[in-house]
Amino acid sequence: MKDSNVRRLSALHRIVFKLTGGRLASRMVDNDILLLTTVGETTGREHEIPLLYLRDDGAFVVIASYGGRADHPQWYKNLLARPEARVQIGTETVAVRSRTATSEERSRLWPRVVGAYEGYEVYQSRTEREIPIVILEPT
Repeated sequence: MKDSNVRRLSALHRIVFKLTGGRLASRMVDNDILLLTTVGETTGREHEIPLLYLRDDGAFVVIASYGGRADHPQWYKNLLARPEARVQIGTETVAVRSRTATSEERSRLWPRVVGAYEGYEVYQSRTEREIPIVILEPT
């Protein structure tokens, strides 16, 4: 899918999620969706992106797959530059601090990630980069 189409679909998803307080657009491919707000690494502006997530020991786990493209998604680059962010689940908003999973955490979490959505395994096969697993810990 073209990047412009991904941006349009993401924007539509975000709008529906926000307008309905997460009552609509809170699930996709049999998984829960959160709305992640990051601060742009160069612009300093807030950006929101809907992402599939898992819970792990009180943290939220998201995957920087970008459909298996060669480069990381911009939201992940934003988090690398500024790890503080917010997540919205339904009408609840939580401040979080992000970090990339360690290799041990990734080994433990990757089977859960693929079990939740097999597409991640396909995405990993499309790229030479290791798709990051991002842990969002409430602050």
